[in-house]
Amino acid sequence: MAQLSRRQVLAGAFGSVAAMALAACDSGGDDSGKSDNLSANRVGAMDKYAIGDQFKATEALSFPIMLLSSTSYPYKSDWLFWSELTKRTNVTLQPTVIPASDYNQKRSVMVSGGDAPFIIPKTYHPDEEAYIAGGAILPVSDYIDLMPNYKDQITRWNMKADLDTYKASDGKYYLLPGLHEDVWLDYSLAVRTDVLQQLGLQTPSTWDDVANMLRAMKQLNPADYPMSDRWSHNPPDAPAGNLLGIVSAAYGTQAGWAYQNHTWDESAGKFVLTGTMDRYKQMVQFLNTLVSEKLLDPESFTQQDDQARQKFANGKSLVMSCNAQTLVNECRKDIAKLPGATVTKIPVPMGPMGATKPGVVRLENGVMISKKARDSKNFVAMMQFIDWLYYSDAGKVFAKWGVEGTTYTGKVDDGSFKLASDVNWGGLNPSGTKSLQVEYGFFNGVFVYGGSTKLLNSQFPAEEQKFQEVMNGRKARPVPPPAPLNADEREQASLWATAIKDYVTQQTVKFILGQRPLSEWDTYVGELKAKNAQQYIDLVNKAYERAKKNG
Repeated sequence: MAQLSRRQVLAGAFGSVAAMALAACDSGGDDSGKSDNLSANRVGAMDKYAIGDQFKATEALSFPIMLLSSTSYPYKSDWLFWSELTKRTNVTLQPTVIPASDYNQKRSVMVSGGDAPFIIPKTYHPDEEAYIAGGAILPVSDYIDLMPNYKDQITRWNMKADLDTYKASDGKYYLLPGLHEDVWLDYSLAVRTDVLQQLGLQTPSTWDDVANMLRAMKQLNPADYPMSDRWSHNPPDAPAGNLLGIVSAAYGTQAGWAYQNHTWDESAGKFVLTGTMDRYKQMVQFLNTLVSEKLLDPESFTQQDDQARQKFANGKSLVMSCNAQTLVNECRKDIAKLPGATVTKIPVPMGPMGATKPGVVRLENGVMISKKARDSKNFVAMMQFIDWLYYSDAGKVFAKWGVEGTTYTGKVDDGSFKLASDVNWGGLNPSGTKSLQVEYGFFNGVFVYGGSTKLLNSQFPAEEQKFQEVMNGRKARPVPPPAPLNADEREQASLWATAIKDYVTQQTVKFILGQRPLSEWDTYVGELKAKNAQQYIDLVNKAYERAKKNG
Protein backbone atom coordinates (compact mmCIF):
# COMPACT_ATOMS: atom_id res chain seq x y z
CA MET A 1 0.00 0.00 0.00
CA ALA A 2 2.87 2.17 0.18
CA GLN A 3 3.86 5.12 -1.83
CA LEU A 4 6.55 7.70 -2.12
CA SER A 5 9.97 7.85 -4.20
CA ARG A 6 12.35 9.91 -6.49
CA ARG A 7 13.09 11.72 -9.83
CA GLN A 8 14.55 13.32 -13.10
CA VAL A 9 15.85 13.31 -16.68
CA LEU A 10 17.23 15.58 -19.27
CA ALA A 11 15.54 16.07 -22.53
CA GLY A 12 16.88 17.32 -25.77
CA ALA A 13 15.17 18.35 -28.92
CA PHE A 14 13.63 15.40 -30.71
CA GLY A 15 15.74 14.42 -33.68
CA SER A 16 14.27 12.66 -36.64
CA VAL A 17 12.48 9.46 -35.82
CA ALA A 18 14.76 7.53 -38.12
CA ALA A 19 17.86 8.80 -36.37
CA MET A 20 16.27 8.08 -33.04
CA ALA A 21 15.51 4.53 -33.95
CA LEU A 22 18.84 3.66 -35.48
CA ALA A 23 21.06 4.82 -32.86
CA ALA A 24 22.64 5.40 -29.79
CA CYS A 25 20.47 6.87 -27.42
CA ASP A 26 21.31 10.10 -25.75
CA SER A 27 20.49 8.93 -22.30
CA GLY A 28 18.31 11.83 -21.32
CA GLY A 29 20.49 13.03 -18.53
CA ASP A 30 23.50 10.82 -19.11
CA ASP A 31 26.42 12.63 -20.71
CA SER A 32 28.32 9.50 -21.69
CA GLY A 33 27.64 9.98 -25.40
CA LYS A 34 27.04 6.26 -25.68
CA SER A 35 26.62 4.92 -29.21
CA ASP A 36 24.56 1.80 -29.59
CA ASN A 37 23.80 0.32 -33.00
CA LEU A 38 20.29 -1.11 -32.95
CA SER A 39 19.99 -1.98 -36.64
CA ALA A 40 19.82 -5.72 -35.84
CA ASN A 41 17.20 -5.27 -33.13
CA ARG A 42 14.34 -3.66 -35.04
CA VAL A 43 12.26 -6.67 -36.08
CA GLY A 44 8.60 -5.83 -35.53
CA ALA A 45 9.32 -2.15 -34.72
CA MET A 46 7.49 0.72 -36.37
CA ASP A 47 9.69 2.72 -38.76
CA LYS A 48 7.93 5.90 -37.70
CA TYR A 49 6.78 6.01 -34.11
CA ALA A 50 6.23 9.41 -32.52
CA ILE A 51 4.36 11.16 -29.74
CA GLY A 52 0.68 10.23 -29.79
CA ASP A 53 1.02 7.41 -32.33
CA GLN A 54 -0.78 4.13 -31.76
CA PHE A 55 1.96 1.53 -31.47
CA LYS A 56 1.31 -1.60 -33.48
CA ALA A 57 4.07 -4.11 -34.13
CA THR A 58 4.64 -4.83 -37.82
CA GLU A 59 4.41 -8.55 -37.09
CA ALA A 60 2.96 -10.56 -34.22
CA LEU A 61 5.28 -10.40 -31.21
CA SER A 62 5.33 -11.75 -27.68
CA PHE A 63 7.25 -10.40 -24.71
CA PRO A 64 7.81 -12.14 -21.36
CA ILE A 65 6.78 -10.07 -18.34
CA MET A 66 6.89 -10.56 -14.57
CA LEU A 67 3.36 -10.17 -13.23
CA LEU A 68 2.37 -9.50 -9.63
CA SER A 69 -0.98 -11.15 -8.93
CA SER A 70 -2.92 -8.96 -6.51
CA THR A 71 -4.97 -10.53 -3.74
CA SER A 72 -7.72 -8.03 -4.58
CA TYR A 73 -7.89 -9.00 -8.25
CA PRO A 74 -5.99 -12.27 -8.85
CA TYR A 75 -4.61 -12.93 -12.32
CA LYS A 76 -6.98 -14.34 -14.94
CA SER A 77 -5.84 -15.45 -18.38
CA ASP A 78 -9.19 -14.49 -19.95
CA TRP A 79 -9.24 -10.82 -18.90
CA LEU A 80 -10.39 -8.45 -21.62
CA PHE A 81 -7.18 -6.54 -20.94
CA TRP A 82 -5.05 -9.24 -22.58
CA SER A 83 -7.06 -9.76 -25.75
CA GLU A 84 -7.65 -6.05 -26.31
CA LEU A 85 -3.96 -5.29 -25.76
CA THR A 86 -3.03 -7.77 -28.46
CA LYS A 87 -5.69 -6.39 -30.78
CA ARG A 88 -4.35 -2.85 -30.44
CA THR A 89 -0.61 -3.52 -30.42
CA ASN A 90 -0.07 -6.93 -32.11
CA VAL A 91 1.79 -7.88 -28.94
CA THR A 92 0.98 -10.79 -26.64
CA LEU A 93 2.43 -10.67 -23.14
CA GLN A 94 3.67 -13.92 -21.61
CA PRO A 95 3.30 -13.46 -17.85
CA THR A 96 5.31 -15.17 -15.15
CA VAL A 97 2.63 -14.91 -12.47
CA ILE A 98 3.81 -14.38 -8.89
CA PRO A 99 1.58 -13.86 -5.80
CA ALA A 100 1.94 -10.43 -4.25
CA SER A 101 3.28 -11.89 -1.00
CA ASP A 102 6.23 -13.49 -2.82
CA TYR A 103 6.86 -10.91 -5.50
CA ASN A 104 9.89 -9.06 -4.13
CA GLN A 105 11.69 -12.21 -3.05
CA LYS A 106 11.08 -14.10 -6.28
CA ARG A 107 11.94 -11.06 -8.37
CA SER A 108 15.27 -10.84 -6.54
CA VAL A 109 16.04 -14.52 -7.13
CA MET A 110 15.09 -14.39 -10.80
CA VAL A 111 16.88 -11.15 -11.62
CA SER A 112 20.04 -12.09 -9.74
CA GLY A 113 20.04 -15.52 -11.38
CA GLY A 114 19.60 -14.13 -14.87
CA ASP A 115 16.22 -15.84 -15.24
CA ALA A 116 13.94 -12.80 -15.17
CA PRO A 117 11.55 -12.01 -18.02
CA PHE A 118 12.43 -9.09 -20.29
CA ILE A 119 9.95 -6.73 -18.62
CA ILE A 120 10.11 -6.41 -14.82
CA PRO A 121 7.44 -4.01 -13.50
CA LYS A 122 6.23 -3.14 -10.02
CA THR A 123 9.69 -2.19 -8.82
CA TYR A 124 10.12 0.55 -6.23
CA HIS A 125 13.26 2.69 -6.16
CA PRO A 126 15.87 2.01 -4.83
CA ASP A 127 15.26 -1.74 -5.19
CA GLU A 128 16.83 -1.66 -8.65
CA GLU A 129 20.19 -0.62 -7.20
CA ALA A 130 20.78 -4.13 -5.89
CA TYR A 131 21.06 -5.42 -9.46
CA ILE A 132 23.26 -2.76 -11.06
CA ALA A 133 26.69 -4.11 -10.09
CA GLY A 134 25.80 -7.60 -11.32
CA GLY A 135 24.84 -6.28 -14.74
CA ALA A 136 21.46 -8.00 -14.69
CA ILE A 137 19.37 -4.97 -15.68
CA LEU A 138 19.60 -2.43 -18.46
CA PRO A 139 20.61 1.22 -17.96
CA VAL A 140 17.29 2.35 -19.38
CA SER A 141 18.36 5.99 -19.55
CA ASP A 142 20.55 4.99 -22.52
CA TYR A 143 17.46 4.13 -24.55
CA ILE A 144 14.86 6.79 -23.92
CA ASP A 145 15.22 8.11 -27.46
CA LEU A 146 13.20 5.04 -28.39
CA MET A 147 10.40 6.32 -26.14
CA PRO A 148 8.98 9.60 -27.46
CA ASN A 149 6.02 9.79 -25.07
CA TYR A 150 8.22 9.22 -22.03
CA LYS A 151 10.75 11.76 -23.24
CA ASP A 152 8.02 14.30 -23.95
CA GLN A 153 6.56 14.03 -20.45
CA ILE A 154 9.85 14.45 -18.64
CA THR A 155 10.44 17.56 -20.74
CA ARG A 156 6.98 19.14 -20.45
CA TRP A 157 6.62 18.32 -16.76
CA ASN A 158 10.14 19.51 -15.92
CA MET A 159 11.20 16.30 -14.18
CA LYS A 160 14.98 16.67 -14.29
CA ALA A 161 15.36 17.15 -10.55
CA ASP A 162 13.03 14.23 -9.93
CA LEU A 163 14.89 11.74 -12.08
CA ASP A 164 18.33 12.90 -10.96
CA THR A 165 17.69 11.16 -7.67
CA TYR A 166 17.35 7.82 -9.53
CA LYS A 167 20.79 8.08 -11.12
CA ALA A 168 23.59 5.75 -10.19
CA SER A 169 27.15 7.01 -9.88
CA ASP A 170 27.70 6.27 -13.59
CA GLY A 171 25.17 9.00 -14.44
CA LYS A 172 22.60 6.51 -15.69
CA TYR A 173 19.37 5.26 -14.20
CA TYR A 174 18.05 1.73 -14.30
CA LEU A 175 14.33 2.07 -13.59
CA LEU A 176 11.60 3.58 -15.79
CA PRO A 177 9.30 5.12 -13.17
CA GLY A 178 5.69 6.13 -13.35
CA LEU A 179 5.58 9.88 -14.03
CA HIS A 180 3.04 12.20 -12.41
CA GLU A 181 2.44 15.67 -13.77
CA ASP A 182 2.01 17.08 -10.26
CA VAL A 183 2.87 16.11 -6.71
CA TRP A 184 -0.15 14.35 -5.30
CA LEU A 185 -1.05 12.59 -2.06
CA ASP A 186 -3.71 9.99 -1.40
CA TYR A 187 -3.20 8.50 2.06
CA SER A 188 -4.62 10.26 5.10
CA LEU A 189 -7.05 9.58 7.98
CA ALA A 190 -10.63 8.33 7.88
CA VAL A 191 -12.66 10.19 10.52
CA ARG A 192 -16.20 9.50 11.72
CA THR A 193 -17.91 12.73 10.67
CA ASP A 194 -21.16 11.96 12.51
CA VAL A 195 -19.14 11.99 15.73
CA LEU A 196 -17.54 15.30 14.77
CA GLN A 197 -21.02 16.73 14.34
CA GLN A 198 -22.13 15.27 17.65
CA LEU A 199 -19.17 16.95 19.35
CA GLY A 200 -19.59 20.21 17.46
CA LEU A 201 -16.08 19.98 16.02
CA GLN A 202 -14.72 21.17 12.69
CA THR A 203 -12.59 18.93 10.49
CA PRO A 204 -9.09 19.05 12.00
CA SER A 205 -6.49 20.80 9.87
CA THR A 206 -3.35 20.28 12.00
CA TRP A 207 -2.00 17.44 14.08
CA ASP A 208 -2.66 19.50 17.22
CA ASP A 209 -6.28 19.69 16.04
CA VAL A 210 -6.26 15.92 15.61
CA ALA A 211 -5.01 15.46 19.16
CA ASN A 212 -7.75 17.73 20.52
CA MET A 213 -10.35 15.91 18.42
CA LEU A 214 -9.19 12.57 19.84
CA ARG A 215 -9.38 13.97 23.38
CA ALA A 216 -13.00 14.99 22.80
CA MET A 217 -13.79 11.58 21.29
CA LYS A 218 -12.16 9.89 24.29
CA GLN A 219 -14.67 11.56 26.59
CA LEU A 220 -17.52 9.88 24.70
CA ASN A 221 -16.09 6.40 25.22
CA PRO A 222 -13.44 6.55 27.97
CA ALA A 223 -12.83 2.79 27.85
CA ASP A 224 -11.87 2.80 24.16
CA TYR A 225 -9.07 4.22 22.06
CA PRO A 226 -10.55 6.78 19.63
CA MET A 227 -7.88 5.87 17.07
CA SER A 228 -6.72 2.36 16.28
CA ASP A 229 -4.65 2.14 13.15
CA ARG A 230 -3.86 -0.30 10.36
CA TRP A 231 -1.04 -1.03 7.87
CA SER A 232 1.62 -2.36 10.19
CA HIS A 233 2.31 -5.45 8.08
CA ASN A 234 2.57 -4.08 4.54
CA PRO A 235 5.55 -4.08 4.40
CA PRO A 236 6.26 -5.93 7.64
CA ASP A 237 9.23 -3.73 8.56
CA ALA A 238 7.20 -0.51 8.73
CA PRO A 239 4.79 -0.64 11.69
CA ALA A 240 1.99 1.94 11.41
CA GLY A 241 3.53 2.74 8.05
CA ASN A 242 1.02 5.33 6.88
CA LEU A 243 0.54 7.07 10.22
CA LEU A 244 4.28 7.57 10.75
CA GLY A 245 4.65 8.55 7.12
CA ILE A 246 2.13 11.39 7.17
CA VAL A 247 3.05 12.64 10.65
CA SER A 248 6.76 12.65 9.80
CA ALA A 249 6.11 14.61 6.60
CA ALA A 250 4.33 17.29 8.64
CA TYR A 251 7.45 17.55 10.82
CA GLY A 252 9.86 17.68 7.87
CA THR A 253 11.37 14.24 8.30
CA GLN A 254 10.74 10.66 7.16
CA ALA A 255 9.28 7.65 8.97
CA GLY A 256 7.04 4.67 8.34
CA TRP A 257 6.52 4.00 4.64
CA ALA A 258 8.49 7.13 3.78
CA TYR A 259 11.52 6.27 5.90
CA GLN A 260 15.04 6.53 4.54
CA ASN A 261 18.19 6.53 6.60
CA HIS A 262 19.25 9.94 5.29
CA THR A 263 17.26 13.16 4.94
CA TRP A 264 18.34 16.36 3.22
CA ASP A 265 18.78 19.25 5.64
CA GLU A 266 18.50 22.38 3.53
CA SER A 267 19.71 24.72 6.26
CA ALA A 268 22.80 22.60 6.91
CA GLY A 269 23.44 21.96 3.21
CA LYS A 270 24.01 18.26 3.76
CA PHE A 271 22.28 14.98 4.46
CA VAL A 272 21.66 14.05 8.08
CA LEU A 273 20.77 10.79 9.77
CA THR A 274 17.00 10.69 9.79
CA GLY A 275 16.51 8.86 13.06
CA THR A 276 18.57 11.39 15.04
CA MET A 277 17.01 14.61 13.72
CA ASP A 278 15.38 17.01 16.18
CA ARG A 279 12.34 16.95 13.89
CA TYR A 280 12.23 13.18 14.15
CA LYS A 281 12.34 13.40 17.94
CA GLN A 282 9.49 15.94 17.89
CA MET A 283 7.41 13.56 15.78
CA VAL A 284 8.10 10.74 18.24
CA GLN A 285 7.14 12.98 21.17
CA PHE A 286 3.84 13.88 19.53
CA LEU A 287 2.90 10.25 18.93
CA ASN A 288 4.06 9.30 22.42
CA THR A 289 1.64 11.90 23.78
CA LEU A 290 -1.24 10.31 21.87
CA VAL A 291 -0.37 6.89 23.28
CA SER A 292 0.25 8.08 26.84
CA GLU A 293 -3.12 9.84 26.89
CA LYS A 294 -4.72 6.64 25.54
CA LEU A 295 -5.88 8.40 22.40
CA LEU A 296 -3.97 6.06 20.07
CA ASP A 297 -4.26 2.30 20.47
CA PRO A 298 -0.80 0.77 21.15
CA GLU A 299 -1.89 -2.21 19.05
CA SER A 300 -1.78 0.12 16.04
CA PHE A 301 1.89 -0.86 15.73
CA THR A 302 1.35 -4.60 15.77
CA GLN A 303 -2.19 -5.59 14.78
CA GLN A 304 -3.35 -7.01 11.48
CA ASP A 305 -5.55 -4.86 9.25
CA ASP A 306 -8.60 -7.00 9.95
CA GLN A 307 -8.31 -6.27 13.66
CA ALA A 308 -8.13 -2.51 13.07
CA ARG A 309 -11.07 -2.67 10.67
CA GLN A 310 -13.16 -4.65 13.15
CA LYS A 311 -12.61 -2.03 15.87
CA PHE A 312 -13.67 0.66 13.42
CA ALA A 313 -16.67 -1.38 12.27
CA ASN A 314 -18.08 -1.84 15.77
CA GLY A 315 -17.49 1.77 16.81
CA LYS A 316 -14.74 1.06 19.33
CA SER A 317 -12.44 3.30 17.27
CA LEU A 318 -13.43 6.38 15.30
CA VAL A 319 -10.27 7.25 13.33
CA MET A 320 -8.11 5.06 11.09
CA SER A 321 -5.71 5.43 8.17
CA CYS A 322 -7.21 5.22 4.71
CA ASN A 323 -6.84 6.16 1.08
CA ALA A 324 -9.45 6.97 -1.57
CA GLN A 325 -10.16 3.31 -2.36
CA THR A 326 -10.24 1.95 1.18
CA LEU A 327 -12.48 4.80 2.29
CA VAL A 328 -15.19 3.61 -0.10
CA ASN A 329 -14.51 -0.10 -0.34
CA GLU A 330 -13.77 -0.77 3.33
CA CYS A 331 -14.41 2.03 5.81
CA ARG A 332 -17.91 2.88 4.61
CA LYS A 333 -18.89 -0.74 4.18
CA ASP A 334 -17.48 -1.61 7.60
CA ILE A 335 -19.63 0.97 9.44
CA ALA A 336 -22.76 0.39 7.35
CA LYS A 337 -24.48 -1.40 10.26
CA LEU A 338 -23.91 1.48 12.70
CA PRO A 339 -27.01 3.72 12.65
CA GLY A 340 -26.20 7.18 11.29
CA ALA A 341 -22.47 6.52 11.02
CA THR A 342 -20.63 8.51 8.35
CA VAL A 343 -16.95 8.76 7.51
CA THR A 344 -14.70 10.88 5.31
CA LYS A 345 -11.02 11.17 4.43
CA ILE A 346 -9.72 14.42 5.86
CA PRO A 347 -6.96 16.49 4.18
CA VAL A 348 -3.58 15.37 5.49
CA PRO A 349 -3.09 17.25 8.78
CA MET A 350 -0.36 19.90 8.85
CA GLY A 351 2.43 20.38 11.36
CA PRO A 352 5.52 22.54 11.83
CA MET A 353 6.21 22.52 8.07
CA GLY A 354 2.92 24.34 7.45
CA ALA A 355 0.90 24.12 4.23
CA THR A 356 3.50 22.15 2.32
CA LYS A 357 3.90 18.62 1.07
CA PRO A 358 6.95 16.47 0.31
CA GLY A 359 8.46 17.18 -3.09
CA VAL A 360 9.37 13.58 -3.79
CA VAL A 361 6.15 11.98 -4.91
CA ARG A 362 5.98 12.71 -8.64
CA LEU A 363 7.58 9.35 -9.37
CA GLU A 364 6.20 5.98 -8.40
CA ASN A 365 7.10 2.35 -8.89
CA GLY A 366 8.22 1.45 -12.37
CA VAL A 367 9.75 -0.99 -14.83
CA MET A 368 13.18 -2.58 -14.99
CA ILE A 369 14.38 -4.14 -18.25
CA SER A 370 16.44 -7.32 -18.20
CA LYS A 371 19.90 -6.85 -19.72
CA LYS A 372 19.33 -9.84 -22.01
CA ALA A 373 16.40 -8.03 -23.66
CA ARG A 374 18.94 -5.73 -25.35
CA ASP A 375 20.11 -8.65 -27.52
CA SER A 376 16.62 -9.52 -28.72
CA LYS A 377 15.88 -8.86 -32.38
CA ASN A 378 12.63 -7.24 -31.12
CA PHE A 379 14.25 -4.88 -28.62
CA VAL A 380 13.29 -1.62 -30.35
CA ALA A 381 9.70 -2.84 -30.77
CA MET A 382 9.58 -3.76 -27.09
CA MET A 383 10.72 -0.29 -26.01
CA GLN A 384 8.16 1.31 -28.32
CA PHE A 385 5.48 -0.96 -26.84
CA ILE A 386 6.46 -0.05 -23.27
CA ASP A 387 6.42 3.62 -24.21
CA TRP A 388 2.90 3.33 -25.63
CA LEU A 389 1.41 1.25 -22.81
CA TYR A 390 2.98 3.07 -19.84
CA TYR A 391 3.50 6.61 -21.10
CA SER A 392 1.19 7.52 -24.00
CA ASP A 393 -2.15 9.13 -23.22
CA ALA A 394 -4.00 6.41 -25.12
CA GLY A 395 -2.07 3.61 -23.45
CA LYS A 396 -2.67 4.97 -19.98
CA VAL A 397 -6.40 5.49 -20.57
CA PHE A 398 -6.59 1.93 -21.92
CA ALA A 399 -4.70 0.38 -18.99
CA LYS A 400 -6.71 2.39 -16.48
CA TRP A 401 -10.24 2.39 -17.89
CA GLY A 402 -10.39 -0.29 -20.57
CA VAL A 403 -12.45 -0.21 -23.75
CA GLU A 404 -14.72 2.67 -24.67
CA GLY A 405 -18.28 1.42 -25.06
CA THR A 406 -17.63 -1.69 -22.97
CA THR A 407 -16.17 -0.56 -19.64
CA TYR A 408 -16.59 3.22 -19.99
CA THR A 409 -18.15 5.94 -22.13
CA GLY A 410 -17.07 9.47 -22.98
CA LYS A 411 -13.61 11.00 -22.91
CA VAL A 412 -11.22 11.65 -20.06
CA ASP A 413 -9.95 14.88 -21.57
CA ASP A 414 -13.30 16.63 -21.99
CA GLY A 415 -14.91 15.65 -18.69
CA SER A 416 -17.56 13.42 -20.28
CA PHE A 417 -15.95 10.20 -18.96
CA LYS A 418 -18.16 7.73 -17.08
CA LEU A 419 -17.88 4.08 -16.21
CA ALA A 420 -20.33 1.81 -18.01
CA SER A 421 -23.57 1.36 -16.10
CA ASP A 422 -22.69 -2.18 -14.98
CA VAL A 423 -19.02 -1.51 -14.10
CA ASN A 424 -17.64 -0.22 -10.81
CA TRP A 425 -14.24 0.79 -9.52
CA GLY A 426 -13.40 2.39 -6.19
CA GLY A 427 -16.99 3.44 -5.55
CA LEU A 428 -17.05 5.60 -8.69
CA ASN A 429 -20.19 3.81 -9.88
CA PRO A 430 -21.68 2.06 -6.83
CA SER A 431 -24.57 0.54 -8.81
CA GLY A 432 -22.15 -1.36 -11.07
CA THR A 433 -22.08 -5.10 -10.46
CA LYS A 434 -18.86 -5.92 -12.33
CA SER A 435 -15.45 -4.97 -10.98
CA LEU A 436 -13.25 -3.24 -13.53
CA GLN A 437 -10.26 -5.00 -11.98
CA VAL A 438 -11.60 -8.45 -11.07
CA GLU A 439 -13.72 -9.15 -14.14
CA TYR A 440 -11.83 -7.22 -16.81
CA GLY A 441 -8.23 -6.83 -15.60
CA PHE A 442 -8.00 -3.06 -16.01
CA PHE A 443 -6.70 -0.65 -13.38
CA ASN A 444 -4.06 -3.26 -12.56
CA GLY A 445 -1.19 -1.83 -10.54
CA VAL A 446 1.28 -3.65 -12.78
CA PHE A 447 0.32 -1.40 -15.70
CA VAL A 448 -1.28 1.75 -14.27
CA TYR A 449 1.47 4.23 -13.47
CA GLY A 450 1.39 8.00 -13.30
CA GLY A 451 -0.11 10.37 -15.81
CA SER A 452 -1.56 13.83 -16.12
CA THR A 453 -3.51 15.47 -13.33
CA LYS A 454 -6.59 15.34 -15.56
CA LEU A 455 -6.23 11.57 -15.96
CA LEU A 456 -5.64 11.19 -12.23
CA ASN A 457 -8.77 13.20 -11.44
CA SER A 458 -10.85 10.97 -13.71
CA GLN A 459 -10.60 8.20 -11.11
CA PHE A 460 -11.94 10.35 -8.30
CA PRO A 461 -15.54 11.05 -7.30
CA ALA A 462 -16.40 14.66 -6.43
CA GLU A 463 -15.52 14.10 -2.77
CA GLU A 464 -11.99 12.98 -3.58
CA GLN A 465 -11.52 15.79 -6.07
CA LYS A 466 -12.23 18.26 -3.26
CA PHE A 467 -9.57 16.52 -1.16
CA GLN A 468 -7.11 16.84 -4.03
CA GLU A 469 -7.95 20.53 -4.48
CA VAL A 470 -6.98 21.17 -0.86
CA MET A 471 -3.76 19.19 -1.23
CA ASN A 472 -2.91 20.88 -4.55
CA GLY A 473 -3.12 24.23 -2.78
CA ARG A 474 -0.08 23.29 -0.69
CA LYS A 475 3.43 24.03 -1.88
CA ALA A 476 5.69 21.11 -2.73
CA ARG A 477 8.99 21.23 -0.90
CA PRO A 478 12.19 21.03 -3.00
CA VAL A 479 13.37 17.65 -4.20
CA PRO A 480 16.53 16.56 -2.35
CA PRO A 481 19.75 16.68 -4.40
CA PRO A 482 21.19 13.43 -5.78
CA ALA A 483 23.82 11.50 -3.88
CA PRO A 484 24.51 8.40 -6.00
CA LEU A 485 26.86 5.85 -4.51
CA ASN A 486 29.36 4.01 -6.67
CA ALA A 487 29.47 0.21 -6.64
CA ASP A 488 31.98 -0.08 -3.79
CA GLU A 489 30.16 2.55 -1.71
CA ARG A 490 26.82 0.88 -2.33
CA GLU A 491 28.20 -2.45 -1.19
CA GLN A 492 29.59 -0.86 1.97
CA ALA A 493 26.44 1.14 2.67
CA SER A 494 24.26 -1.95 2.28
CA LEU A 495 26.19 -3.59 5.11
CA TRP A 496 25.20 -0.73 7.41
CA ALA A 497 21.84 0.48 6.10
CA THR A 498 19.60 -2.42 7.11
CA ALA A 499 20.90 -2.53 10.67
CA ILE A 500 20.46 1.24 11.01
CA LYS A 501 16.93 1.20 9.63
CA ASP A 502 15.89 -1.78 11.76
CA TYR A 503 17.23 -0.19 14.92
CA VAL A 504 15.61 3.18 14.21
CA THR A 505 12.30 1.43 13.56
CA GLN A 506 12.46 -0.69 16.70
CA GLN A 507 13.46 2.17 18.99
CA THR A 508 10.94 4.55 17.42
CA VAL A 509 8.12 2.21 18.37
CA LYS A 510 9.53 1.76 21.86
CA PHE A 511 9.74 5.53 22.41
CA ILE A 512 6.23 6.06 21.07
CA LEU A 513 4.74 3.30 23.22
CA GLY A 514 6.59 4.48 26.33
CA GLN A 515 8.55 1.24 26.53
CA ARG A 516 11.65 3.40 26.49
CA PRO A 517 11.65 6.88 28.09
CA LEU A 518 12.43 9.85 25.88
CA SER A 519 15.02 10.86 28.49
CA GLU A 520 17.18 8.15 26.86
CA TRP A 521 17.15 9.85 23.46
CA ASP A 522 20.81 10.88 23.61
CA THR A 523 21.75 7.34 24.60
CA TYR A 524 19.81 6.04 21.61
CA VAL A 525 21.70 8.44 19.32
CA GLY A 526 24.96 7.05 20.65
CA GLU A 527 23.74 3.50 20.05
CA LEU A 528 23.05 4.38 16.43
CA LYS A 529 26.56 5.73 16.02
CA ALA A 530 27.85 2.42 17.31
CA LYS A 531 26.02 0.81 14.38
CA ASN A 532 28.16 2.78 11.90
CA ALA A 533 25.51 5.47 11.42
CA GLN A 534 28.12 8.24 11.21
CA GLN A 535 30.15 6.32 8.64
CA TYR A 536 26.97 5.77 6.64
CA ILE A 537 25.97 9.44 6.57
CA ASP A 538 29.56 10.47 5.78
CA LEU A 539 29.45 8.13 2.78
CA VAL A 540 26.20 9.66 1.55
CA ASN A 541 27.55 13.20 1.91
CA LYS A 542 30.74 12.23 0.10
CA ALA A 543 28.58 11.01 -2.79
CA TYR A 544 26.55 14.22 -2.68
CA GLU A 545 29.66 16.41 -2.84
CA ARG A 546 31.01 14.38 -5.75
CA ALA A 547 27.73 14.64 -7.66
CA LYS A 548 27.57 18.40 -7.01
CA LYS A 549 31.13 18.84 -8.25
CA ASN A 550 30.48 16.80 -11.39
CA GLY A 551 27.31 18.79 -12.12
